[in-house]
Amino acid sequence: MNTEILGIIAMFVITLVIGIFLGKYIANVYGYRKTFLDPVFKPVEKLIYRVSGINPARQMNWKQNMYAMLTINLIWFIIGFLILLNQSWLPLNPDGNPNMSPDLAFNTAISFLVNCNLQHYSGETGVSYLSQLYLMFLQFVTAATGMAAMAVLFKAFKEKTTTELGNFYDYFIKSVIRILVPISLLVALILSANGSPMTFEGKDHIITLEGQKADVSRGPVAAFVAIKHLGTNGGGFFGANSAHPLENPNYITNMTEMVTQMIIPFALVFALGFYLNKRKLSWVIFTVMTAGFLALAVPNIINETNGNPLITQMGADSSLGAMEGKEIRFGSAASGYWSIATTVISTGSVNAMHDSTMPLSGMNELLAMMINCFYGGCGVGILNYFIFIILAVFISGLMVGRTPEFMGKKIEAKEMKIAMIVALFHPFLILVGTALTAYLPEFGAETLNNPGFHGFSEMLYEFTSSSANNGSGFEGLGDNTPWWNISTGIVLLLSRFIPIIGPVAIAGLLAQKKFIPESSGTLKTDTATFGFMTLAVIVLIAALSFFPALTLGPIAEQIQYFTK
Repeated sequence: MNTEILGIIAMFVITLVIGIFLGKYIANVYGYRKTFLDPVFKPVEKLIYRVSGINPARQMNWKQNMYAMLTINLIWFIIGFLILLNQSWLPLNPDGNPNMSPDLAFNTAISFLVNCNLQHYSGETGVSYLSQLYLMFLQFVTAATGMAAMAVLFKAFKEKTTTELGNFYDYFIKSVIRILVPISLLVALILSANGSPMTFEGKDHIITLEGQKADVSRGPVAAFVAIKHLGTNGGGFFGANSAHPLENPNYITNMTEMVTQMIIPFALVFALGFYLNKRKLSWVIFTVMTAGFLALAVPNIINETNGNPLITQMGADSSLGAMEGKEIRFGSAASGYWSIATTVISTGSVNAMHDSTMPLSGMNELLAMMINCFYGGCGVGILNYFIFIILAVFISGLMVGRTPEFMGKKIEAKEMKIAMIVALFHPFLILVGTALTAYLPEFGAETLNNPGFHGFSEMLYEFTSSSANNGSGFEGLGDNTPWWNISTGIVLLLSRFIPIIGPVAIAGLLAQKKFIPESSGTLKTDTATFGFMTLAVIVLIAALSFFPALTLGPIAEQIQYFTK
């Protein structure tokens, strides 16, 4: 067990070290400063701009940037929807997988469009290789979309007073070409070298050790899995996701995938400090996020390594921990760590089945997505955290009698209204969706494999995962129905774009205001005190919004579980 804990510590430390250096590189990319890879990437970018007609020098205000984002995402959705509806007769379908139904194609196209990858199908049987390739393309561009929106926010606070907030298309291209593609290529090579397939051939026909014939699905797995983690997407090439031996063959690949999915969320926090020359602020933000992450991850590791006491009472060996739904090649500790890492950063990939974790572990997985700002996804993690900074600045200013200011700009009524709408919209989508499903048994209860409190947790988890753009699930739920496909599809759309547009709108409004130099009356936002205040606001909003629902689900299950 000590070895497993050392492995977890090693994963976190490696991620942190890489994240700091990558953050500096990303700040240089968005700040148009020289990088050592310029000779490689500049010609590629120039070719793309020439072919597409993009003028990277054209400056946009925040509304133009958001319009560009929404327009290009609409085009990607239409293309994906049509491919999924017609994949049976399109090329690269050696296994003859059928077309998707319209409601499933709607859900899948939206899910990959919004960086969620909530899969209501099994990867090896639900889509063709052509569809997998297009979904892999979406995993690149959706990650780059969040990063480009974050770059617009960076630009808003870089200038003292401006309406020119960069160019969305330029930030987007740079995110793909200079950050996502090279790192994904490196990760794919590591995965391929350790046994993940990389082929366009169909199923492999083998004879097992028992002498039975078996068909083994394969495909361009290594490339797909690399960007699924780097872009905090999480969509599995196979139905079992990273619990599948071809997606995640051994402990080396497990560490690689764990580090890969966390490096950009880490790096973007430090990129903020390097870009704005406010490194102390970035460390305060990172410390708050890490405190929240550890408060969720440590209990999960303990819960899963201690095992299930009810099974222990039956005389079973629990020395390996609670191993139901887990892979022996990873162990209970690494699986517990992954379960929180993947939910705080909106990746949603799994190396063990969350539906089989202990009740309070499931609660922490839910909380990680409900809070939705500890590290977060590519770009949107910073945007979500920014909303809580605005709320904390305003509340702190009122408490100490100082003018609410952030980065030299006054926080006024308009910014506060937007911040509150964004902060409350997330719990609104989760709780309303869950309530409607619980109220309508033909949509909710009849799709559950588990009754009672755990069944409620399954419904709550599905809408929480959708609203957090996460994609993981309590897979006891039969989610491939018109109700689940359409309802979560709508939640996915709203929960993706409103939390992006809201923070960028606030940043754009603040950027237009007159810059106020820091004085003795300015509330400092790069101190431990303000960091604690921000954490308190996050915890308070989460508790008030979600505690009643959690009481009906995992908390009630835990009480029932140990009072039998």
